Amino acid sequence: MRIRSLCLSVFSVLLSVVPLHAQGTVPTFKYKTYTLMGGDPSKGDTTTVPTVLVPIRLNFEGQQVNGKPLVMDAFDDVARLLASPVFSRFAFPAGGNTQYADALLRSTFPAAKNWHVLLGKPEIKPITVTIPAGYGYVLTSKSEQKSISVLALRFVQKEIFKQLPKQDGKLVIALTPNATFFADDDDTICCTWGTHGVDRATGNSFVLSTYLHDAPSIIQDQDVQPVTQQLAEFVNDPLHDPLYEENQQGGPGNVVPNWLRPATMKPGDMGRCGGTGIATAYFVMEPTDISPKNNFPASKPFVMTRQGAPYHVQNVATLPWYVGASEGTGKTYSFPETSLYTQPATPCPGGRHRHDTATAPSTVPPAPLKGAPNGHELIGYWQNGGYAEQIAHNSPQWDVYIVAFSGPAPNAPEGTMKFDTPRDMTDAQFKAQIAELHKQGKKVLISLGGGGVHFSLNDAKQVPVFVSTVSKIVSDYGFDGVDIDFESPSLDVAPGDADFRHPKTPSIVNVIAGLHQMHDHFGSKFMITLVPEGSQAPGGYPRYGGQFGSYLALSYGLRDILSFMDVQDYNTPPLQGLDGEIYQSHTTDYHAAMTELILQGFNVGGDPKLPYPGLSADKVAVGFLTDYEDPKGATEAMAYLITGKAPAGVKYKLRNPNGYPKLLGAMFWNMDDDRRENYRYSNVMGPLLHGYPAAK
Repeated sequence: MRIRSLCLSVFSVLLSVVPLHAQGTVPTFKYKTYTLMGGDPSKGDTTTVPTVLVPIRLNFEGQQVNGKPLVMDAFDDVARLLASPVFSRFAFPAGGNTQYADALLRSTFPAAKNWHVLLGKPEIKPITVTIPAGYGYVLTSKSEQKSISVLALRFVQKEIFKQLPKQDGKLVIALTPNATFFADDDDTICCTWGTHGVDRATGNSFVLSTYLHDAPSIIQDQDVQPVTQQLAEFVNDPLHDPLYEENQQGGPGNVVPNWLRPATMKPGDMGRCGGTGIATAYFVMEPTDISPKNNFPASKPFVMTRQGAPYHVQNVATLPWYVGASEGTGKTYSFPETSLYTQPATPCPGGRHRHDTATAPSTVPPAPLKGAPNGHELIGYWQNGGYAEQIAHNSPQWDVYIVAFSGPAPNAPEGTMKFDTPRDMTDAQFKAQIAELHKQGKKVLISLGGGGVHFSLNDAKQVPVFVSTVSKIVSDYGFDGVDIDFESPSLDVAPGDADFRHPKTPSIVNVIAGLHQMHDHFGSKFMITLVPEGSQAPGGYPRYGGQFGSYLALSYGLRDILSFMDVQDYNTPPLQGLDGEIYQSHTTDYHAAMTELILQGFNVGGDPKLPYPGLSADKVAVGFLTDYEDPKGATEAMAYLITGKAPAGVKYKLRNPNGYPKLLGAMFWNMDDDRRENYRYSNVMGPLLHGYPAAK
């Protein structure tokens, strides 16, 4: 008794006993500066949190299967969820025989022997959410006949709470069937299993996630793993505001020391900063997640069995992992698998991303360019990475230089574009470098737009302004043409605009008209290129509207004057190939499947009455991202597409078994990283492309 009294006195100092009911609808307590779900551990009481379970019926507007509306319903998953560790008692290695959330908290505060935080038997309140074009689509594996939907997270959250008023004192658990989500209503910010926190509109405390039952085999996580992930994060951060920009980077909710992503995270992320929140910003993913960006989340589960039924729950980082163990907490850094992390997180040394500061000059020389032009080109974006870097300092392997970016002029009429001379250079110096590249036979384009830049050209009367301001930039600097990088939502297809061949969306119609006028002005050598995100081109295969397929109208309307199109195979969610199978980025299968959609064409939105004819191979390039894509994987994908010879392990079979010998080439964002990283992309991709026989 004396030992227990001493432990509880420590809790009394460290924990605030005043519940924070003013924010959210569940009881909370304070540990130091951190708010967690439940009652005060020092009191040793049991807190039962009333729960509302909301199974969601998803109705995909305008989409049909076998003549019937496309619907997915989570109601059948209710019984499975109730029998799972979310609501039923299971034996945990730490935390005892109890529910998942309670065991997580008890592993964090092991001194509170008789303390529990339990979810009560839920009220069941089913609702229907209609998903319009632009806010989600369904992927169905042809061989398995199993489906997964990809939904706009913010949209779904808002639609739920339009129907669900404030639930005083209760936790809302909203459940979708076989769904993954993209954040910020932008499907290039993908994928997550859900979100959690306090809904702004209603003040409800909530967890929004999915139950995975009979999902396609490409999905590695199973059953309640997504739900337990979001529930664990809610327990450790119940006041999180999921609509706060950059989520947990200084927004509402718990703010923890900036942590370094561990080796167990997704490829390419180790050594990057994870942020200052519980889980990562936007994706709200655990440090245990190992899936690359824009793929379905995946991580090692902890398998639990009760009465012969196995359940897969999420391994998560505990609060002590983020903030360090101290009086009142244990030294359990991961849960339920306690051996996963044996030390707290490593603090992040400095900025959130690599290349925040100048890097040392390259120690490996660029590969020399050999041979005559052969019809295959290496295309790169140059964004003036600073540190006195010059455009002419890049590898001679690059054939097309795309300067990023020209953007809309602030406080100016719609359509007005501007371009600032890159830093560390005068106008005369930059123009001289472009002229020097021209002497070497290179093409130099100016890219219009860029990520995070909103562009609109809704007023047809402003087309001359767009044409004149862009034309002046082209003429002043000697650019060979323009690259169109108006990313979603700049050119989103408007509601009711159903036929890409006859677009009605004003910005799309006016941009097509303006580019034709520029081409007429400069002549046949004027280059026009398109660089859509994945959703904007191959994304039009499963569904058309909004961000999905918005560049199909552009490529079709410009088909006679288009130089090439290179889809960003990195700013893209999971999509479906012509073989009816689902593919994820960062793989040769994905590059092959997405590129062949553009080459072969497809039925837009799955409608045989809307066939997209595709582009000739000499007008198609494949877009790669430095750091995200390994050079070996990129070269394997290009070799497969050009020759038809599949590397080991590839599942997607080309419709053209001999490949596409006339395929234009590869694009990389960006040249700056390539140069700083010892030309590790251009030194392998350039010789590969330039070493093929001339395309005939």
